[in-house]
Amino acid sequence: MVEREQVWPLARGNDRLSSDSGEAASTVKKVRHRACVKCCGYVIALVLILAVVMVILILTVFRVKEPKIKLNGFTVTQLQLISGTIPKPGVNMSFIADISVKNPNVASFRYSNTTTSLYYHGLLVGEARGPPGTTKAGRTLRMNVTVDIITDRLLSSPNLQSDYGAGLFPVDSYSRVGGRVNILNVFKRHVTVTMNCSTTFNISSQRIHEQKCKRKGYL
Repeated sequence: MVEREQVWPLARGNDRLSSDSGEAASTVKKVRHRACVKCCGYVIALVLILAVVMVILILTVFRVKEPKIKLNGFTVTQLQLISGTIPKPGVNMSFIADISVKNPNVASFRYSNTTTSLYYHGLLVGEARGPPGTTKAGRTLRMNVTVDIITDRLLSSPNLQSDYGAGLFPVDSYSRVGGRVNILNVFKRHVTVTMNCSTTFNISSQRIHEQKCKRKGYL
């Protein structure tokens, strides 16, 4: 009898294909996962860099700074004296205060009406309101504020005749400027600046003889 040749069954082709397909799919998944991890890492790093840059800008360039207010001088107008010593009753007397506002910010400083009060030996003798305005970035704006003097109050002071006799007129002034700094329509801060000055005014030369000022800012 002829012995039958032993035939071994061949492996199915679809089994090998399915195995190769599974390995390929697994490799693709790994590649995609690594790419996704790298992409996420890049995004996180970019966000952190932007956050650090924004913090640095906020603390340096975009930090809102207090505008600086300064009293440059006084000028007396409409002054009529009796015997060259004291103001004549019933006449108008005014001071013109030369005030400057310096804006150290990178954006403009828009302020509302400025207020200035004048005191003589603790007695309020004049008040004034200046017009609103805008100081550009890094610029200084000068303005003249006219302070009308209440002559009756001034004449009621017992120190007036001696001060005029010495040719020196001591006054205390209080100025207030309130406004807003707007940087890129993102950083908006309300700012108020006040200034208290003790000034000795020379009557004959109409110049400041001595002056001491204290400034404060509120953000």
